[in-house]
Amino acid sequence: MNRRRALLASLFLLAAAARPAAAEGFRLELEGGAAWQLRNDFAVPGDSGTRLSIDEANRGPFAAFRGTLWYDLGPRSSLRLVAAPLRTTATLQQDEPVAFNGTVFPAGMPLDVTYVFNSYRLSWVYRFRSGGPVSFRAGLTAKVRDAKIELAGGGATSAKTNTGFVPLLYGGARWQMSDTLALDLDVDALGASQGRAEDVALRLEARVSPKVDVFAGVRTLEGGADNDEVYSFAWFTYAVGGVSIRF
Repeated sequence: MNRRRALLASLFLLAAAARPAAAEGFRLELEGGAAWQLRNDFAVPGDSGTRLSIDEANRGPFAAFRGTLWYDLGPRSSLRLVAAPLRTTATLQQDEPVAFNGTVFPAGMPLDVTYVFNSYRLSWVYRFRSGGPVSFRAGLTAKVRDAKIELAGGGATSAKTNTGFVPLLYGGARWQMSDTLALDLDVDALGASQGRAEDVALRLEARVSPKVDVFAGVRTLEGGADNDEVYSFAWFTYAVGGVSIRF
């Protein structure tokens, strides 16, 4: 818990240190919707634990929410803070004993599985010059991953938690179709030998007042890692909607 708080505090301290003398403005995005898990496989330890697939037991939908705060450093660059919690549950019943995180659960026993993958991010984003309706942006993201997989059954409970830092690349594109309507693509992603992560959103935005936009779209979240400590890969798809407020 102390490590988690320290990592989150570091993100906000970095944002504060980058704050200029006079801000250009803030934009708060509140997003909600439904998420379905297309894949969610795991084993703990990764090299000897029992491989489980909870998407087969419960694909969803699950409630999904996130908040994003944009802070303009100037006419071309911004900071972006994201809080994206995610939690799913499922009940499994395996024909064989389940070895998980040092605990062996007997065969034929219902197992309640809780999967948590909370993401907190700080991005620096640069917007390239554009002479037409299509524009592009790019940047870097510092992500704090707060994850947990917990199994409970037959009076026993075992949980694997993981809190850590993940660097990502950020990219985006926007098509301003009219003064009030735009199509926006937003991406955080990176792959390495230790694992990969992708968070991609495509949404249609409509301006309803000088300071308020509403939006609807789709999002996909995929990634995981394969090592001796843990094997975990998940893929989620979302239907989302929300509001963006400038102040």
